Amino acid sequence: MTTIPLPMPGVGAPLPGRGCDCTRCAFWAGPDGRGGPATVEPLCSGTNSDCSYCGCAATEGAAPRGACTSCPIRCGSRTDIAAWMADVKGTLAFDDIAIDGTLPALPSFIPMTDGAAVTELDRDLRWPAYGIGLRRVFSQTTHTLLPRFADRSARDVLALNAGQKAVLVGYGQDPLVEALWTRRRRDRLIEQIAAQQWDVVLAPNFSVYGNWPRAEHLLNMRRCLLICQELADAGVMAVPNLYWFRLEDLVRYTEWIADAPPPAVAVNLQTVRENTNWESWALPGLCWLAENLPASMPVVLTGLSRPERISQAVALFGTRLTVVSQNAHQYALHGAVMTPDGREDIHARIPDAFAATVRYMASLLPAR
Repeated sequence: MTTIPLPMPGVGAPLPGRGCDCTRCAFWAGPDGRGGPATVEPLCSGTNSDCSYCGCAATEGAAPRGACTSCPIRCGSRTDIAAWMADVKGTLAFDDIAIDGTLPALPSFIPMTDGAAVTELDRDLRWPAYGIGLRRVFSQTTHTLLPRFADRSARDVLALNAGQKAVLVGYGQDPLVEALWTRRRRDRLIEQIAAQQWDVVLAPNFSVYGNWPRAEHLLNMRRCLLICQELADAGVMAVPNLYWFRLEDLVRYTEWIADAPPPAVAVNLQTVRENTNWESWALPGLCWLAENLPASMPVVLTGLSRPERISQAVALFGTRLTVVSQNAHQYALHGAVMTPDGREDIHARIPDAFAATVRYMASLLPAR
């Protein structure tokens, strides 16, 4: 995450409580939903018992000079927390956010590639859409857009045929998405992405880890929606990413969606590898969304590759589900394919292996 300090705001903003003290927090809902004396927006049920960051010196007001600017975690004890609140417009609620747009027709499965021309991979496929990840467009080292995208459309860079769609999967490791957030205004990154004329952009996601303080969770959930709104306002067909930690987070999302529905919603599952995380976090949350999203709301899941997980997602979302995955390309680079029996190393040519896995993964999803 970024360590670049932000300018202090000119007026006070509601703040999370120092030391995760709910009674001094502007966002504590309290047991009765009305909060305490400091409450401005009652939207959080309380501290995160799993937090690993609540014992720093800043909690007692004794942080060494500059310590908070080198800390990757935002909490109520930070010396610059008011600046971070100002940067998200002084609120952690969602009700001021609206994301407009109309999702174009997409296939049920979208393979991700490395961002080079897809001509050879697509030779025998003629697949309707291709995706590439953020790090193929926004440099991890220079934190600028890669030169090959300068003054060129995404469709031109990927050498797509007429009717094929280009999808930017705006997810990446924390330092990458934090750099995009911090530099987006100074370097007009949103406008540059808009100029690339992507058919769809899955907006960047800011992490919500279980051992982080609730202030970090709340800031990052709002930033996921804010950056999507900024993309949409610039003319991009953008889809917000949903991350959550508690049921109350999902409730807030579904209430917001009911009031101001976006064109679709997306969930990044690329880091959900262990079965425990899938069963304790991802799958229960997806079940809630399936029950509480509008019945017509398209859902895009990135990172699903196991047939049993795809099957569970299909059972939840049916024909409104789109799965985005990079497995077909990763396997193909090693001459391998995905089959009902798992990965098979058959030493196939890269285009042949890629096509076989794309077709197999698409067969796991309902036809449109």
